[in-house]
Amino acid sequence: MTATALAVSFEVFPPKNLDGLDQLAATVDRLAAADPAFVSVTYGAGGTDRERSFDAIRVVREAGFEVAGHLTCVGQSVADVHAVVERYEHLGVSQIVALRGDPPGGFDAAYEPHADGYERTSHLVEAVAGRFDVAVSAYPERHPQSPSIDHDLDVLADKVAAGARRAVTQMFFDNTSFLGFRHGVLARGIDVTIVPGIFPIHSFPAVARFAARCGAVMPASVAERFAGLDDDPAATHEVAAEVAAAQIAELAEHGVEHVHLYTLNRADLALAVCERLGLVQSVPS
Repeated sequence: MTATALAVSFEVFPPKNLDGLDQLAATVDRLAAADPAFVSVTYGAGGTDRERSFDAIRVVREAGFEVAGHLTCVGQSVADVHAVVERYEHLGVSQIVALRGDPPGGFDAAYEPHADGYERTSHLVEAVAGRFDVAVSAYPERHPQSPSIDHDLDVLADKVAAGARRAVTQMFFDNTSFLGFRHGVLARGIDVTIVPGIFPIHSFPAVARFAARCGAVMPASVAERFAGLDDDPAATHEVAAEVAAAQIAELAEHGVEHVHLYTLNRADLALAVCERLGLVQSVPS
């Protein structure tokens, strides 16, 4: 299985302490074997969470990678957002992943814009598009709080009109959902690159629960591959790498040129996927 023309990028998250920063540095160093197009760093809007995001970005930048810093509307004033933007510029961040952000209560809670903040993601995109290469989110199986895919396409169109150049999808496990969504984007004339977000299944029970909360369908064919493996981490790792690589290879056959791997800071599994795709020769230890 090879996809040597395929570009890959990774998402990592900020660790909770200084020891975690050292572990993140080791993870990022290992991910270098796949020559990622960029590494995105998730973002916590409040206090210490925000500082940990800055620390993680510094680690990724010191490793020599292009960084995509996340930026959210939720819980932040316009002044707060622009303070983060200035820090990002100081840290050498070249790309932004602009997001609405989830309500503190999760998908079951109604979203309320900050009284002094950006009401919509498109407004945030418009504010930063002149300073960064901006990516946004997309939902092949409908955002959990959206009434329809058509509404999601309206939202995406607004974000692209505001200056977004790339849309990275929520995780999905059924490629027909992605391909149908991409067809809808093309049919609407929305001029944006759609990058599939791929979530290797490190733990089937945990990922299946998360997928259900996000509205991502878990195909029976995938569930069957993990049946009986809950207490076998080594076998789970092998199957997870095979399933993700097969999913990506099929997408590449349909013209996908770039995939974004949600790593959960797990270099072993991300690199095992890349190895099966021919993007790395062997997984570095």
